[in-house]
Amino acid sequence: MSGHSKWNNIKRTKGKADAAKAASFTKIGRELAVAVKMGGPDPASNSRLRDAVAKARAANIPNDNISRSIKKASGELGAINYENVVYEGYGPGGSAVIVETLTDNRNRTVSDVRHLFDKYGGGLGTTGCVAFMFDTKGVLIIEKRAGDDDDDVMMAAIEAGAEDFSPSGDVYELLTLPGELEKVREALAKDGRNILSGGIERIAQNFVNLSPDEFARYETFIEKLEELDDVQNVYSNVDSN
Repeated sequence: MSGHSKWNNIKRTKGKADAAKAASFTKIGRELAVAVKMGGPDPASNSRLRDAVAKARAANIPNDNISRSIKKASGELGAINYENVVYEGYGPGGSAVIVETLTDNRNRTVSDVRHLFDKYGGGLGTTGCVAFMFDTKGVLIIEKRAGDDDDDVMMAAIEAGAEDFSPSGDVYELLTLPGELEKVREALAKDGRNILSGGIERIAQNFVNLSPDEFARYETFIEKLEELDDVQNVYSNVDSN
């Protein structure tokens, strides 16, 4: 699992230019707003909002900005109807790609997404054309503590309900069944663990390697997709290690 979670995308976003960071803030702000509309403004009782807040903090968004976004969302979203729309297709080198969006204009979003698939040598497909290549899992990223023993942390994670565990640099990455995510999160929090990120993600069952030229085109393709305001998450089966 290591190297293939959205945590790496968040870390990559941290190193982008200011314009890209602004785009990231816009996306996370939209995610915060939709989470508030769907489950209320209290992260303690709204797991989707809790995940969005964790993502915002991981992207270095100041706490004051997060609080303002939540407060604004409570009163300003009545007339805005965002939809979750998922697009599937094939990217450079025949890679399988899933694009999750939050949009208030399907026509605009599908046009933007299709344009990038076509531009970089791929093609937008029909619903289900690549989804079967991915498993839906809960993913938790927790911070390593000084003196941690990887085996001890792994056993504690498995006892809490995690399916898979992997050390990755200065963090641990955990996989759970989607329905077990909250239980595992609560057990880790009770143990005093700092949870950096958590949410439901799509994990490829098998990963493919691209040629250097294909991989360069693939990286640009994914970056351009992630720069679209409506795009929230992009998943693929390309081995990025």
